Amino acid sequence: MPDMQKKYKEEVRPSLQAKLGYKNVMQIPKIQKIVISTGMNSAVERDAFGEAQKQISLITGQMPVVTKARKNVANFKLRVGMNSGVMVTLRGSRMFEFMDRFIHNALPRVRDFRGIPKKGFDGSGNYNVGLQDITVFTEVDPDKLKYPLGLNITFVTTAGTNEEAYQLLKMMEIPFAE
Repeated sequence: MPDMQKKYKEEVRPSLQAKLGYKNVMQIPKIQKIVISTGMNSAVERDAFGEAQKQISLITGQMPVVTKARKNVANFKLRVGMNSGVMVTLRGSRMFEFMDRFIHNALPRVRDFRGIPKKGFDGSGNYNVGLQDITVFTEVDPDKLKYPLGLNITFVTTAGTNEEAYQLLKMMEIPFAE
């Protein structure tokens, strides 16, 4: 069992239940999944998608899928069916292992890091954070990286409100800016 999963079960869950006053353990917020995605310009390079897939699979330990455009966008020269990005969904132990590496290894390597902003909540208990550079992950070799790549990381929780999700993520050691 990953350390973060053990921390959730032994420390975070009982503390959240007491803090939020839930009687049933099924009401306690938990992290359902983590979605890691990146959007790319398909007109730039064809092999950029393969490179992005390779780098994200190194980071997550799971092969990502190439996403396709659902509708035409003239300003971006995008047509239906063209490749538009790469994404992967993590659940279970892989999710907790990625979360541990993200919090304890990658975030401290971000230049001028002062915490992640609190404004990434979407109103229904999910949190989004963006990284401008993937070289903060130790799995990525900056010398072999051909194209600059950023990531969007979404923490999908069962929390009903932003405040519950904030309490959950704060207890899971995510360093929010004060």
